[in-house]
Amino acid sequence: MKTPANLRAEIRRLYHKTTPATVERDVRRAIELLKSLDGEAERARVAVYMDGLSQLRSEWILARRRAGKKRSPGRQSSPNAKKP
Repeated sequence: MKTPANLRAEIRRLYHKTTPATVERDVRRAIELLKSLDGEAERARVAVYMDGLSQLRSEWILARRRAGKKRSPGRQSSPNAKKP
């Protein structure tokens, strides 16, 4: 059985080790761990890490979308295109 300290440490580890490739899985795991903590006081102690994971996920999703727009042909006119 994991102690609250172990659960908090696991959430903290997930935050520090997450990457764009693992962020979705890490957020889901952190939510599972958060739900297993008893009481608001325990949950408040890891809120900053949960918020951080959420922010990272949002930033990486936006970056992925922006990169996709830059790569997709036909979205932007070419610099040599003639305007009427």
